Amino acid sequence: MHASHPAPDAHKRALIAGSIGNFIEWYEFAVYGFMATVIAKNFFQLEGESGLTSLILTYASFAIAFFFRPLGAVVFGRMGDRIGRKPTLIIVLVLMTLATAAIGLVPVYASIGIAAPLIITGLRILQGLFAGGEYGGAVSLMTEFAPRGKRGLYGAWQSFTVALGLLAGAGIVALLSALLTPEALHEWGWRIPFFLALPMGIVALWLRVSMEETPSFVKQQVKPAVAQARTTDTLKAIAMGIGRVMVWSAAGYTYLVIMPTYLQSALHTGFNQALLIAVISNIGFAITIIPAGIMSDRIGRRTVMMVATVLLLVLALPLLKILQADTSTLAIKAIVVLIAGGLVGMLAGPGPAMLSEMFPTRVRYTGLGLAYSLSNAIFSGCAGLIITGLIKQTGNLDIPAYYVMATAVVSLVALMTLRKDDHLRSLEE
Repeated sequence: MHASHPAPDAHKRALIAGSIGNFIEWYEFAVYGFMATVIAKNFFQLEGESGLTSLILTYASFAIAFFFRPLGAVVFGRMGDRIGRKPTLIIVLVLMTLATAAIGLVPVYASIGIAAPLIITGLRILQGLFAGGEYGGAVSLMTEFAPRGKRGLYGAWQSFTVALGLLAGAGIVALLSALLTPEALHEWGWRIPFFLALPMGIVALWLRVSMEETPSFVKQQVKPAVAQARTTDTLKAIAMGIGRVMVWSAAGYTYLVIMPTYLQSALHTGFNQALLIAVISNIGFAITIIPAGIMSDRIGRRTVMMVATVLLLVLALPLLKILQADTSTLAIKAIVVLIAGGLVGMLAGPGPAMLSEMFPTRVRYTGLGLAYSLSNAIFSGCAGLIITGLIKQTGNLDIPAYYVMATAVVSLVALMTLRKDDHLRSLEE
């Protein structure tokens, strides 16, 4: 393993440096998601259009960012597989931080007209592009530094920072909505969370500059050139990866990000209560990630992920019915979303290691980044659009549950093809 003998604490440094970029990315994502109603009014409330239309436009600019992630995964993935994990992750981090902070500077629709939503959408596209280059690199970094038998745990940290980022985003939004009047929040308060990305980015940059390159990448550079991985094999692995994580993308987004808006627009829950419920579902998500990752190192990725998928398939509709019931108290709703979030965490724990184990070192950054970002583009990025659109069309409030169930069926089939001993093999092929 130690061809290049990394420093004794190199793997811990890699863990922190790998996960902090991810934290910033998801923090921003949560802010944009939870501020959707404010952003809709400030930027997408076009003359003569309804409030729902402006919300749909806000989600469209949300979805667009997801569609540029796979492009980012290819561009930065190729770079990361050629010049190394470290330099690529530094470039991605700087660009991502600048694009996020810039959102806080855009003048609103009332002052610059149609240019406002166009600039916001342009910045979202850039964010998507750079964020697409983050995931593959961070997971490669963490799993390639992981000691034997701990890849599930190391990969789980990557997902855990997603939870921390979402919680930080929700926490900041909740704090601002508590401290500021609704008018102040609408006028200038919403800009604050975006500016906070700058100091976070500076800390992350310092951590990334001081980390080492991964042993796997160094070893592969030293080796004589092996026959290139066949493109068809890589593409097959990417398609299979998408199938395996589809339910993770769909359920994660439905329960962790869209839920507050769904509760407000479809079930007429108040903003603060909806936000509180979102925070609780994210706590459920955070609690199960690390234990699920550790468990997958012991009994295998396949078992842990299949159990979570079956539970999501069976429980999606009953859980939603409880949320909809007039008799459900806030405490009952909290328990429901805590469970839903926890099930998503059971997928997010072993997921990164499972994806990492599907690709050889020379295409790992690109392969796993592309599988993850395509799955997210299709099943997370469009979740808000699909669910809101279908509810508008059919008036059926059970749509979120059907959406999760449909993806669970596909993922179940794909997960069955996982080898039971994948977690025991070395990454050094």
